[in-house]
Amino acid sequence: MSERERMYQLLDTVPDNKIAYIIGYIQGLTTESQEQPNAETLAAFAEVDEMKRTGSGQRFHNLNDLWDSLEE
Repeated sequence: MSERERMYQLLDTVPDNKIAYIIGYIQGLTTESQEQPNAETLAAFAEVDEMKRTGSGQRFHNLNDLWDSLEE
């Protein structure tokens, strides 16, 4: 039995009240994202990768410390 045949077999067992979830999931799998990160976002990704590599950058152990740093 192929994977597709197995999927059809399983689909026949899904209750009608849950079919909408299956449809949404399959639509999500078949939709290609058209959005591409802009140059600023790509630069931010690169900055984070560099911070991970070097161990630099600020670290926060809780949200209060993070919020406090933003107020400075």
